Amino acid sequence: MDDTQGTRVSKLLAERGLCSRREADGYIERGLVFVDGQRVTQLGTRAAPDAVITLAPEARATQARQATILIHKPMGYVSGQAEDGHQPAASLVSAKTQVAGDRQRFQPSHLKGLAPAGRLDIDSTGLLVLTQDGRVARQLIGDDSKVEKEYLVRVEGALDVRGLALLNHGLELDGKKLRPAKVAWANPDQLSFVLTEGRKRQIRRMCELVGLRVTGLKRVRIGRVRLGDLPLGQWRFLREGEVF
Repeated sequence: MDDTQGTRVSKLLAERGLCSRREADGYIERGLVFVDGQRVTQLGTRAAPDAVITLAPEARATQARQATILIHKPMGYVSGQAEDGHQPAASLVSAKTQVAGDRQRFQPSHLKGLAPAGRLDIDSTGLLVLTQDGRVARQLIGDDSKVEKEYLVRVEGALDVRGLALLNHGLELDGKKLRPAKVAWANPDQLSFVLTEGRKRQIRRMCELVGLRVTGLKRVRIGRVRLGDLPLGQWRFLREGEVF
């Protein structure tokens, strides 16, 4: 280890998917991080990029207790903090709204530090992930995230071959080119969008650029996790072995 060279241990932990940088700082302060077998307790400690970094059993036990929740968000709820009189989706998480048959039982502690891993517009419905786990948040919304999000989008207006091609690749928003998407007709009234980014109101703005108006938008998949038959306004825990 070297205090002046190398990369911050907290950054290395996050890059390796072991925890978030904020969590890493907490673990370091508690002496739960080891670099090449040596305990690290000083925030800002740096290490070689190829250093062997491990978490103490206590840190791994803490992570195992962190909840990730899948909710079928209705219209009228915001993804994050309450705003303009609208309630956050997290306000729907309670024992009463937990889907029947979920193996893990809801505890009030599951609400502590629960935050959305991505957003879903107030006028959109579908799968929203709320998590206490920084590893999940980074996987889904980190700058380098390539996790697919799939949407069913009901539209009005005419779409020709060129417009469909532009939706797949060639549009830009706010002066920045969009990543390639997978857009196709799911049925005569709905388009299927598969994106690997989540700019603000991206799909609605993309549709406007090709002369379409969105009348309904539902997210049905994030990575390998599908909304399935989860009822509107209800939620369940991410199951053991279920990964994005």
